[in-house]
Amino acid sequence: MISKVALSVFALFFSLILLSPSESHARYASVVMDSRTGQILYSRNADKRLYPASLTKIMTLYMTFEALSKGKLKLNQRLRVSARAAGQTPTKLGLKRGGSITVRDAMFGLITKSANDAATVLAEAMAPTEAAFARKMTERAKKLGMRRTSFRNASGLPNRRQRSTARDMAILGAAMIHDFPQYYHYLSLQKFDYKGRAYKNHNNLLGKYKGADGIKTGYIRASGFNLVASAKRGSNRLIGVVFGGRSAKSRDRHMKKLLDQGFAKVETIHPSIIPTPQARPLSIALGTPHSKRRNVVARSNIDTPGTVNTITAVATGKWGIQVGAFSRAEKARVQLNKATRLSDGLMTGRRYNIQRITQNGTAIYRAQMTGFAEKDARKVCKTLERKSITCFVVSPETGNLIRVARTAKNNQAGTQ
Repeated sequence: MISKVALSVFALFFSLILLSPSESHARYASVVMDSRTGQILYSRNADKRLYPASLTKIMTLYMTFEALSKGKLKLNQRLRVSARAAGQTPTKLGLKRGGSITVRDAMFGLITKSANDAATVLAEAMAPTEAAFARKMTERAKKLGMRRTSFRNASGLPNRRQRSTARDMAILGAAMIHDFPQYYHYLSLQKFDYKGRAYKNHNNLLGKYKGADGIKTGYIRASGFNLVASAKRGSNRLIGVVFGGRSAKSRDRHMKKLLDQGFAKVETIHPSIIPTPQARPLSIALGTPHSKRRNVVARSNIDTPGTVNTITAVATGKWGIQVGAFSRAEKARVQLNKATRLSDGLMTGRRYNIQRITQNGTAIYRAQMTGFAEKDARKVCKTLERKSITCFVVSPETGNLIRVARTAKNNQAGTQ
């Protein structure tokens, strides 16, 4: 017979086996999102509030990109290192109190080394204190639709009130790509040399998983190993989020599996479009000549939801459509998403073209889509108008906006 001691030992061993997975499960969550449409292809515990760890730095980078785009920061601008920044715990660049670092190097330190001292430097450049910056981060997150996220610092260092969800982090990952395509490519940086030292990016999917080009890892003991990753294959881009991995390697393997499943699924929904060679990317300038100046038209054609980017899109024509003009780029993107969902598939495989113009000193963002033949652009607008979405056809020759009447008589259209 088995002794009571042996039974007790066996019971203890069995309980440990059961407890270990449950403890890990308590902090596990994952999401795979189709970046073009916002459709969730897979989720588990997607809305559970967990510790984001250094995924927090994605929001710090988002705020930095926003400040750069508004001219409030400049890439070569030198920022002062405070005592608080210098005193942050590792990982860090080893910045010294009273020294300085450029915005670019601080960003690269966040992206590769996940440097906590650099995160505080950036925070203090955009707000009076890091705590004040964290409040701004939370407010901005809410505007992006991250309803269950609260930030308490810029780095992700442990704080019991700093929480987010896998769904919210997927939303943030997509916003990074779609709102700041002119800066997103920094997140694919695999190595950063700073003061004689080389820092390797912690995101091990870069260069090792087909199509992977960002975004950020995270780890604290309370969170486990976290990762937000983005990968693009053909005309499809996915955002993957994993919270609570047991190790970096197992987290990465799990992310690859989730993305593989996501691509298999999304290909049945939106088959990839094979690119057609083009002399140069299509652009519609709405009455202004195309120039070599790096403007929002050229930048915004990259990976916006509901579409494909300049490299992979098949432009079936030079006409475009416009479904509104808004005070913020994200509002233009939301309207394009809505129009795409209601277009009966007529907008699939085209390029978003969120175009920034200035009227009386105020920035306006025109929500456009390009790559149509004239008859197809008119058909899209007729379809959208029937569903109460204002739509204009954009002429490639003049840039004029042409209103298509809801009736079948297209010759009743006018210009604006």
